Amino acid sequence: MPFIKKKFFIEKKIKSFLFLIREFNLSQGEAQRFIDKGRLLIDETPMRDKSKTIQGEVELILFEPKSLGVTPIFWNRDFVIFDKPSGVLVHPKDLNTPYSMLDEIRYSGGGRANPVHRIDKETSGLLLASRDRESERYLKNLFQTKQIEKSYLAWVNGRVEREFTIEEPIAVRRDYTSSKHKVEISKYGKFAKTIFRPKFYNESLDSSLIECFPITGRTHQIRVHLYHIGYPIIGDPIYGVSNSIAQRYLDDELSQYERVEATGAKRLMLHANSLQFKYKNIYKIYSKMEFKCEI
Repeated sequence: MPFIKKKFFIEKKIKSFLFLIREFNLSQGEAQRFIDKGRLLIDETPMRDKSKTIQGEVELILFEPKSLGVTPIFWNRDFVIFDKPSGVLVHPKDLNTPYSMLDEIRYSGGGRANPVHRIDKETSGLLLASRDRESERYLKNLFQTKQIEKSYLAWVNGRVEREFTIEEPIAVRRDYTSSKHKVEISKYGKFAKTIFRPKFYNESLDSSLIECFPITGRTHQIRVHLYHIGYPIIGDPIYGVSNSIAQRYLDDELSQYERVEATGAKRLMLHANSLQFKYKNIYKIYSKMEFKCEI
């Protein structure tokens, strides 16, 4: 468990945020966010008053990364890149999350390293993380201003013969009674555009490997766009299956056998395949990771 409690004894009265700044070499903003998250405890109760003076015994909830051996495929002094396995969260869901990619990022990149974008838990592939606050701001700005190009690989059922583009707005669902889809195509949604290019057709499996270029970055964009046109991604336990199967998956009750029977694979066959961007006037591309098909 990466989140642990540690006790500290403070001899002289000091404001809570100043204690964190001095003890852990944090900025004032970092110290205040630490307190806002309820990670400073007095008598086992979160203390959220950033200017309150504290003394005596306090407890802190600290993140101490535990590596499971996923090492970066590239690193320099500013950022690291991982090949994230399918089934692993990027961020901890809560304090009880036993493991996420943040463990590996902090273990390899240092205590201030952070992922600068998100990949779904089910998706494998390239994950970019900064190593300090300056590079984090720089890289996040590249994403926000669409200066980082991404591509994915996906296996779908059926034959895809030519390149095509989907421009369909995507909205977050508010009611899950009739569908377990997190997002849906809706005229009330936000503009979303994806370009798809066929790479290979497996005749014996009647399935196609396609390259996907998301121009926008909406939640589940590639998954919902492909589902919308009748090509749900193989292994998808949400889009393209019955409501009951999706619910069993969300409740963590779906066995691997049932999943393969319902979706065609034991994992989502979607892989973040390439990143292309300029970083401080140096042009880089990290690409063409081997995509292991588990159909």
